[in-house]
Amino acid sequence: MKELEYPFDVEYLIKNKKKIKKELLLKPGLIEKKIAILGGSTTSEIKNMLEIFLLNYGIKPSFYESEYNKYYEDAMFGNPELDEFDPDIIYIHTTNRNIINYPTMLDDETVINDMLEKEYQKYEKIWETLNAKFNAVIIQNNFEYPFYRLLGNKDASNIHGKINFITRLNQKFYDYANQHKNFFINDINYVSSCYGLDKWANQFYWHMYKYAMEVPAIPYLAYNLAHIIKSIYGKNKKAFVLDLDNTLWGGIVGDDGVENLAIGPEVPSGQVYLEFQKYLKEYKDLGIILNINSKNDYENAIAGLNHPAGLLKPEDFIIIKANWNPKNLNTKDIAEELNLGADSFVFVDDNPAERQIVKSYVDGISTPEIDAPENYIRIIDHNGYFEMTNFSEEDLKKNELYKDNAKRSQMMSTFDNYEDYLHSLEMKAEIDTFKPIYLERISQLSNKSNQFNLTTHRYSLADIEEVNNDDNCIKLYGKLEDIFGDNGVITVVIGTIKNKVELHIDLWIMSCRVLKRNMEFAMMDELVKRAKERNIESIYGYYYPTLKNKMVKDFYDIQGFGLLSEDEEGNKIYKLDISKGYINKNNVIEVRKNE
Repeated sequence: MKELEYPFDVEYLIKNKKKIKKELLLKPGLIEKKIAILGGSTTSEIKNMLEIFLLNYGIKPSFYESEYNKYYEDAMFGNPELDEFDPDIIYIHTTNRNIINYPTMLDDETVINDMLEKEYQKYEKIWETLNAKFNAVIIQNNFEYPFYRLLGNKDASNIHGKINFITRLNQKFYDYANQHKNFFINDINYVSSCYGLDKWANQFYWHMYKYAMEVPAIPYLAYNLAHIIKSIYGKNKKAFVLDLDNTLWGGIVGDDGVENLAIGPEVPSGQVYLEFQKYLKEYKDLGIILNINSKNDYENAIAGLNHPAGLLKPEDFIIIKANWNPKNLNTKDIAEELNLGADSFVFVDDNPAERQIVKSYVDGISTPEIDAPENYIRIIDHNGYFEMTNFSEEDLKKNELYKDNAKRSQMMSTFDNYEDYLHSLEMKAEIDTFKPIYLERISQLSNKSNQFNLTTHRYSLADIEEVNNDDNCIKLYGKLEDIFGDNGVITVVIGTIKNKVELHIDLWIMSCRVLKRNMEFAMMDELVKRAKERNIESIYGYYYPTLKNKMVKDFYDIQGFGLLSEDEEGNKIYKLDISKGYINKNNVIEVRKNE
């Protein structure tokens, strides 16, 4: 919903939140998550705004909300209502209003350090207690700066200053976050700075309603918080689709010529475009996929990308569509070639007419309303499309992996027989039970996979750790490599044992990068083997249809399962009796023996 993308109309959101919520609740495929808000100030409007932002991301939240300023009591002393709620995510909304003691000019360094440690320890005890009880994802605000400085500029550097104290306390929070994977910082210090501290710390709202920030600032806080939550549950974007003329450079390459394009340090407008290219290249280095969709002759597009002052070169892009086809068709072709859903893309084009056409005809794509080039970075960045929570080694290799896939496609075109092509890849797989080193990637894959996802279940890292410790589960990951490279962990199966002789498959996912490579057969062979070792007689499979996973609607039929039931919505239950024998189906992938 465009009204919920940055820059948004705060007054409209606050006034129409009920209407927006009602409309968003009609979205198909919402995943349900339980969020506990433990607040050090009034949080009701934060909850309302967070709800509509999450619904827009495809997450339907239910909430537990602590009583005013009872965050410490709920965390440390327990609350039956919170215990029964059993949250997936716990959000601790504290602000500088909740810091009780600040240094005074009479305190020496030892007293101030003790004060700092005591303040920090209060929060660490909260986090450790909540983690031990709920094993939930914890999101904690850092502290925003105060709206006044008793020491002026020296407040930041002098040990007696409030700004200095908050900076040191925040750093302790960051150190903890870097050591705990299920813990995230909601950076309200940054959000309040962007909003403006003078407005953020509106005294009227505190003394009248006990809101730690003015009500018009709340959507910005909730929006930032929603970015973290949607990233945890795999609702991030994965790729850019970029225009060229007046987007990556100033001017029109076909009319003005390469030599007259505005890019580089020679002219101010050229510096702006160069900075935008640098921003995009940094995203590419993080594993975000870059693609081109430009109305241009291909030769002119390549010439523009080879401009000596430009940072982005043709090899930085996976797919370059430079032609005169409608951009909505080009965008769909890019999505199909990459095997990604359209909702994985951010379309960046300076032309509002092109943005509207793509938005109207490509479901789920984001089309930020960029205006002047000096605002491109701010608008894209504030929309939080690529919020980083869990980050894996595979992310850094993402562009290379997609380039390798392009090579595979080229090679496939030289074969008349598909099985001969698969044999030529010389594929080798590692299939084994979960290992700690891969848990973060497994969680990430469970949240990112949409097309090959039979049950659409989503698992946070905390959820995966719980599965890994459950002896009643059979859990497998699969890695695949071939002559072109290593794809990393690309498939996961989780099954729960019931009645001692039944295995019920809760999750079966696979990356779109390795579709139609027979890896699903190799995984099935290993799953049956592990099941037989546990004296399992029957395996039950489930298919829950979504708008994106139609490609696997017949998956269990192909694997030889029998259909037990199907309801009006297309939900299917299958059964495979392995006690009567099973014939392995994989004959093209060499599965390494487990060490």
